[in-house]
Amino acid sequence: MRRILLVVLAATLVLAGCTEEPGTKDRGGKRPAEVDGIPTSAGTHKQKMDVGTFGHREFLLHVPSKVSGGKWEGGEPADPPALVIALHGGLANMGEMRDLTGFDKLSDEHGFLVAYPDGFMTTWNAGDCCGAAKVGDIDDVGFLTKLIDKVTRAGLADPKRVYVTGFSNGAGMAYRMACEKPGKVAAIGVVEGALVTPCDPDRPVSAMIFHGTADGNVPFNGGGDRDFNDKRPFPPVSEAVEFWRKRAGLPEPRRRVEARGAATDCRSTGEGERDVAVTFCKIQGGRHQWPAEAAPMLWDFFAAHPRGGT
Repeated sequence: MRRILLVVLAATLVLAGCTEEPGTKDRGGKRPAEVDGIPTSAGTHKQKMDVGTFGHREFLLHVPSKVSGGKWEGGEPADPPALVIALHGGLANMGEMRDLTGFDKLSDEHGFLVAYPDGFMTTWNAGDCCGAAKVGDIDDVGFLTKLIDKVTRAGLADPKRVYVTGFSNGAGMAYRMACEKPGKVAAIGVVEGALVTPCDPDRPVSAMIFHGTADGNVPFNGGGDRDFNDKRPFPPVSEAVEFWRKRAGLPEPRRRVEARGAATDCRSTGEGERDVAVTFCKIQGGRHQWPAEAAPMLWDFFAAHPRGGT
């Protein structure tokens, strides 16, 4: 591993980045060191971003050695790749989410970018949950929106192929992004999370939802406490599935989808020709954990569902 010090103007939003691999050449064009202050060399870069409040927010950005679409032209990929934003669970951090999911390997195989943002004091303000971020009324929707805008406006990611996934508290935050910023998010991936925020999106969003039947933290059929200071129960996962499929005017998820886990039963609303789909994966006996099959299945779902319209 080698460390590169990126010197930028004080007015920019980017700080020093650390990269695991040297820059490479894509097909036919040389990759610049950075675009609008964002490092483009292959590897994982730690970034800091001003969000207009005291302090700053951080995220890891994994850049594959080759982007889907091929060569870089004029400092940008000829066809900007997709961007997957992966949100850690409560009491975790961006590095742990990176290690947990395995999205880096998929990124390198399929040519998409992955961002792993850090929550506020290890939590996300997902509405009625959780912890310090909720108590402090942290504007995590604003932070994630600025992250998306920064990468897409630089031409480094396709604004119609931005996907947000998360685990537990991060899954609840993915729901909130789809509820409040459906024009920014093509699809979400929810793993062991609950919809605990007011939700009235002005457009449907594709969703893939994983939930274990033996989850004791966010119970499959509802229950538990939403937060340390909120004794209301979590809603059952079925309510979230129903909400997103009804918002899109879709039938019940009955079409079987091939799952990579032996205990995972996935059913989808889509028939292939629809722009929007909802897929629900029930993990028999699954507990509050990230399933090994989740990341590759999520990427397949995301790749099939770019955001339609304008």
